[in-house]
Amino acid sequence: MAQSQYFSELIVKVAAERDKAAFVELFDHFAPRLKGYLMKQGADEAVAEEIAQDVMVTLWRKAELFDPEKSSASTWLFRVARNRRIDRLRRKKTSELDPEEPSLQPTPLPDVADEMDARLREQRVRAALAKLPDEQREVVQLAFFLGRSHSEISDDTGLPLGTVKSRIRLAFGRLRQLIEADEAVDVD
Repeated sequence: MAQSQYFSELIVKVAAERDKAAFVELFDHFAPRLKGYLMKQGADEAVAEEIAQDVMVTLWRKAELFDPEKSSASTWLFRVARNRRIDRLRRKKTSELDPEEPSLQPTPLPDVADEMDARLREQRVRAALAKLPDEQREVVQLAFFLGRSHSEISDDTGLPLGTVKSRIRLAFGRLRQLIEADEAVDVD
């Protein structure tokens, strides 16, 4: 009888009869091999020992899940060991939260001065937009308030693509002039 078939029959005995002698033989053969395998996979000795013992306890409790038609005893046990190690690594990753992780930090309160500057900038931009010619204001609003691409604006308005790009470029130049002039007034 081949060794793999022999071990498969031992697992069947554990499942059917709770055969302790069969379990001891399986434990003596597989526990050190599982531990060595886990250590080669990167587990430290204590963790490898713990997982190997857990796999053997699983063998005792769930031997009836083993199907000798689908896999050998060693394939089944090493797969259980591999899965336990993966589960352990996943739990470790989720339980070890870095307290310095930026996403875990409270959102800082907005600086009042920055907020006031932002509101003032927004008022200046809105005032400058209102002073643009209608055809320039329309393409700027489509591009930056509605998020349309230049091609989409061209399709929506029936304007040639080059005209859309020119109007946006001219609008930005005019907006810059209007905003800089407004800021110069505030400084004086």
